[in-house]
Amino acid sequence: MNTKEMIAAIQAGALDENLKRVYVNDSAVELQKPRYIETLNAFGELFGWDREVKIMSAPGRTEICGNHTDHNNGKVLAASINLDAIAVVSENDENIIRVKSKGHRMNVVNLDNLEPDEAKYGDSTTLVQGVARGIKNLGFTVKGFDACTTSDVMGGSGLSSSAAFEVLLGTIMSYMYNDGKIDPVDIAKVAQFAENVFFGKPCGLLDQMASSVGTFVTIDFESTENPVVKKVDFDFASSGHSLCIVDTHGNHSDLTDDYAAVRGEMEAVANALGKSVLRELTYEEFFAAIPELTDKVNDRAILRAIHFFNENKRVDTAVECLENGDFDGFKQVILDSGHSSYMLNQNVYSPKNPTEQKLSLALAVSKEMLDGKGAWRVHGGGFAGTIQAFVPNDMLDEYKKNIESIFGEGSCHVLIIRPVGGTQII
Repeated sequence: MNTKEMIAAIQAGALDENLKRVYVNDSAVELQKPRYIETLNAFGELFGWDREVKIMSAPGRTEICGNHTDHNNGKVLAASINLDAIAVVSENDENIIRVKSKGHRMNVVNLDNLEPDEAKYGDSTTLVQGVARGIKNLGFTVKGFDACTTSDVMGGSGLSSSAAFEVLLGTIMSYMYNDGKIDPVDIAKVAQFAENVFFGKPCGLLDQMASSVGTFVTIDFESTENPVVKKVDFDFASSGHSLCIVDTHGNHSDLTDDYAAVRGEMEAVANALGKSVLRELTYEEFFAAIPELTDKVNDRAILRAIHFFNENKRVDTAVECLENGDFDGFKQVILDSGHSSYMLNQNVYSPKNPTEQKLSLALAVSKEMLDGKGAWRVHGGGFAGTIQAFVPNDMLDEYKKNIESIFGEGSCHVLIIRPVGGTQII
């Protein structure tokens, strides 16, 4: 279909089943339609109404357990969510990729120039370059295309807006020129490669993997070349709880060093014991070596290593609880994870700005309301941004009202767990 035909089909409800496969229920589909039509209109105005188009989607993700473990080859439990990045895309024969994201300047990449450039670190165009280069490195076809994208994954929310964008690019390249045959795990690795090598951000693989693979997944990164990805069979809707992400609207400026220090300090502990990452050590080896470590690394690094080892155990316990239908046990794991992140991993506020503690405030308020009933923890990278809360359904309205009275209307997001990762929708 061309752009105008696609708009007409969406308006007529002819594509509702395509959308429902991703957004789960009828009400969510109806909410998505204006967004899709707006993006199609943007594409038509910019690139032409008669172009044959496809629509792709890649979700944000929520980290359920496994806070700051992936970058040291640890374990995580995550889920894809209904907030996503979408693209209206059409082939071109110019060997050029053009991506116009809503609210941003156009990214233009000549496919003859796919080399990283440190002078361009932090520029979103480098993500397009990096994904294209990564797909080529895998031996797949990469050709030119034009795309308009939009995202409702809030930036800085811990829901991984950048990973959704990277996975969206990989999904486009998979379906446009490779018949959708690029494995989601490979797309996630390519997305991480783009962010590490081209964008200059030392991220782990969790965000990209959860976005690309989709649904509830547990991922063991002991081998980063071949991570073990397992779907977790759990019907969250039957738990009697809602999953809330609270955006505290904290200041995200200049946090790259804070994120990098978590990984760097964990690796410093591993290096001091002759290893590259903490996963190469057993907990017993690490704990026995703490006396000698105190002269080699800083104290916070040791605390963060303790968090790493115990957080890996908590992921296993959380998965076991979900698979056995023990939601009370699962909530206790979430509380333990949050406590460890606060006390040991220390990623609830930035030491560069210790008087700004919006995450701490959100966690404290959540405890006052949910103690003995729900669960709460820092979400994602931390230092600013969001917390996660599992709220009993009969308390949801009260929780949302009280939280939004502090952090503003719309700050409490009630999420749906999405059943698919990066995909072609239409």
